[in-house]
Amino acid sequence: MKKIAVIIIGLFSLSLISWQNTDTFHITDLHIHCKGGFTIQDAVIKSKAENISYGIVTNCGVGFPVHQDSQIDSVIYSMKDYPQFFMGMQAEGREWVNTFSKESLKKFDYVFTDGMTFTDAKGRRNRIWIKEETWIDNEQEFMDYLVNTIVKILSTEPINMYVNPTFLPAQMNDRYDSFWTNERMDKVIKAAKDHNIAIEINNRYKIPSIKFIQRAKDAGVKFTVGTNNQNKDFSGAAYALEVIKECKLTQKDFYMPVNKRQGGKL
Repeated sequence: MKKIAVIIIGLFSLSLISWQNTDTFHITDLHIHCKGGFTIQDAVIKSKAENISYGIVTNCGVGFPVHQDSQIDSVIYSMKDYPQFFMGMQAEGREWVNTFSKESLKKFDYVFTDGMTFTDAKGRRNRIWIKEETWIDNEQEFMDYLVNTIVKILSTEPINMYVNPTFLPAQMNDRYDSFWTNERMDKVIKAAKDHNIAIEINNRYKIPSIKFIQRAKDAGVKFTVGTNNQNKDFSGAAYALEVIKECKLTQKDFYMPVNKRQGGKL
């Protein structure tokens, strides 16, 4: 009986520690947009209410309101009264590297991009979150091209984070595990590790998979948490918290940028 009691107490202690670690894990969501009716004032209220730190990001690139260096200072200045938030650049398309100077990038706390916009081997511009703008002649060939594109992005573009990772077009997403094979995951993970780029755990799309995250953790890749909200209809960070618990992630497993405006200084 004594041994059984000791075992029960031990198991209870382990479960309590696990619960406490998840419960006290402070989330920093570095992928928050002020759009779709969600304002910076809303961000202030929501961040405090949910005890989640925010990084407010601006879409920058060809076809977006912010598309040249001369606009960056105004973007930075617009956040002068909100030094509690990190400020990030979401670099759009593949043209962004030739659109913005290194000096402009340095004005943000961090820069990230994704592989959801690219030009395929036939010269067709893909925006793979839009079915009508996604060209899939052969699914396996498309997948290989997408993975190689992601590896090239991670290897050549000056970013701190890679977001919306492992995203698939709607017509392929129901077979996520069959397309994201170990070999394809490991190619992306190796490129992220080699170039010291953090991988986002995305709450909106619930990606990457637990399997991907575990493999990335084992390889020493850092993570971030992001939501990529379209409007004000989002809350918490349920998927990130699930992943943190399942993969036993700690704060040391996460990339944290430096807030260059802390204290209200530009």
